[in-house]
Amino acid sequence: MAGRRRGGAAARRRRAARLKTLTVGGGLVLVLLVVFWSAVWPYVTGALVIGGVGAAGWWLWRTDRLVRGRDRLWRQEEAVKAGHRTLAEVDAMTGTEFEDLVASLCRRDGCTQVRRVGGANDNGADVVGRLPDGRTMVIQCKRYAPSSTIASRELRDLLGAQVHFGADLAVFVTTTRFSRPSERFAVQHGILAVHRDHLGMWNNGASLLSVSEVNGRGQGDSRHRARWKRAYGR
Repeated sequence: MAGRRRGGAAARRRRAARLKTLTVGGGLVLVLLVVFWSAVWPYVTGALVIGGVGAAGWWLWRTDRLVRGRDRLWRQEEAVKAGHRTLAEVDAMTGTEFEDLVASLCRRDGCTQVRRVGGANDNGADVVGRLPDGRTMVIQCKRYAPSSTIASRELRDLLGAQVHFGADLAVFVTTTRFSRPSERFAVQHGILAVHRDHLGMWNNGASLLSVSEVNGRGQGDSRHRARWKRAYGR
């Protein structure tokens, strides 16, 4: 017990001695700065500026790493969700939820400035943003029953929205199919027509730009349309 007390006292004395040394050293440095301030102030100021710039650079680098890390994690989570999300679940969404889904798929593909604008007085658009290549886009989303068909007049409304927003590309995304006239109208006017089959591809990992490469196709021949009607009641 006595030995432990002697050891504790010695440790306290050593800490006190180090504190005294630091205090004396700090005081001496302060005195020297005051005495020789006119000669050393440029160096002190330069050191402070360099230190401040270095600290700011480190903070920006760390913030960028954190933001990029969160973005990668979000994209991974969205990819996992998309892999497990079925079109039956999409059919059960509300119109607003479907618009949010389309916006999230755009962000997953690297689109920027994506925002949902659907609602009252939406001027014919539900989602707007920029494609990864920088082009602006305007999207109309229609979560209709699979037995429905998109008519040409709805695509004409989207053309008006494209003019209103000054967008480079108009996209029509639906949970059903396009009529033959509306499909031809889309191709003739450069509208990307994402029907149910293309939506399934996009939802399961294909990019929006890759879907654009098969625009105007994928709805099958008369036999495919007959099976569609049998499956969905029309």
